[in-house]
Amino acid sequence: MSAPGSPGGLRAAPGSLDEPALKELIAAELGAVRDRSLGLTTGALDAAELTAQVSPLMSPLVWDLAHVGNYEELWLLRAAAGVEAMRPEIDDLYDAFEHPRAERPRLPLLQPEEARAYIATVRSKVLDSLDSVRFDKGDPLTRGGFVYGMVVQHEHMHDETMLATHQLRKGAPALLDPPGALLDAHAPGAAGEVLIEAGPFEMGTSDDPWAYDNERPGHIVDLPAYYIDTEPVTNADYIAFIEAGGYDDPRHWHPKGWEWRSESGKRAPGFWSRDGGGPWLRRRFGRTEPLPLDEPVQHVCWYEADAYARWAGKRLPTEAEWEKAARWDPAAGRSRRYPWGDVYEEGRANLGQRLLRPAEAGSYESGASAYGVRRLVGDVWEWTSSDFHGYPGFRSFPYKEYSEVFFGPDYKVLRGGSWATHPLAVRGTFRNWDYPIRRQIFAGFRCARTAGAA
Repeated sequence: MSAPGSPGGLRAAPGSLDEPALKELIAAELGAVRDRSLGLTTGALDAAELTAQVSPLMSPLVWDLAHVGNYEELWLLRAAAGVEAMRPEIDDLYDAFEHPRAERPRLPLLQPEEARAYIATVRSKVLDSLDSVRFDKGDPLTRGGFVYGMVVQHEHMHDETMLATHQLRKGAPALLDPPGALLDAHAPGAAGEVLIEAGPFEMGTSDDPWAYDNERPGHIVDLPAYYIDTEPVTNADYIAFIEAGGYDDPRHWHPKGWEWRSESGKRAPGFWSRDGGGPWLRRRFGRTEPLPLDEPVQHVCWYEADAYARWAGKRLPTEAEWEKAARWDPAAGRSRRYPWGDVYEEGRANLGQRLLRPAEAGSYESGASAYGVRRLVGDVWEWTSSDFHGYPGFRSFPYKEYSEVFFGPDYKVLRGGSWATHPLAVRGTFRNWDYPIRRQIFAGFRCARTAGAA
């Protein structure tokens, strides 16, 4: 089956729309994300594959499908519309904090047809109730349509998770590259680094109505000067690290990273293979193909990214450095929502599953930031050196399990989204996080260095 992408994003900030226009937008985006979810759980996959677990790191696809419906029932029917619970007996089954992914296949989950019927009924009731819900400016849950934006983004995030599950599948391919997907003309050899001058910038947001609690509040951060790469590290770049013995030299590795490398036996990014001294290959959604040298490296963990940066004489950027390079417009003296401006524009980034892979180096020049840094949004999530913490003045909302329970040194921050991330689920302030050993996510990185460093 093909993997339908719906690359569209907000062409007007939610806060700028009146209530009827905002509700029209919400209804359209609810429909688009559901089409995407169903496209990832129908077609070539039978009930056995939908209920199977391809890795203890991932849920069965049918769990994700029913979970997004249950989450929608909890927040859009019960919380926003005040509708009586439809299926309270399944709340525990689809509570991500009650049951780790490894144990979910053993739960009495809804089977595929029942799951589809359940989420369809929830969606019908949500659309029926949308007209009667008031977006009260005094209610932070509904103000600016926040809770609806939260649910749409949540489903898109699970769609990306389902794509990671598809990538981990063994057996015949179930996804096809979208037909006719076009890229910006790329400019090979355009990679380099740019200087970001010292000075303050506004990090995070206080007024984006669909931003999550960990993106808030907006606050001023004053950074010293630094250099940041204009492009993510490519597969060719990473091969140079491998061939230089990067996986065999503990000097490049964080102590815990060297422990991970030694115990895991990894010597290359996830899904790479090589027959003797032949060319590198990769497995992508069930197909083995030559490794494209000009694409950003992906399926590397934080420890691998950190080791490469050290080997290259650089380091990973902090998330503040990443965000300043992505959002700050020094001429205007303000931060943007996206690297190129405040409104999403199709064709400026590889987002929304328009491809099933990253684009080649030099692509999407029109999506560059004010500093000329490319592809800070889309293609691959980018590891930063930062641990995941709340900003000064952080307040948990609407539930602490979204962000607050993950704060601390166990998680590293990723920024920018990937080719699998929908535009509605990423922006210049958006923060992702994961364990530093994770490689199933569509993550890569770029490097930075302190100004004056050799």
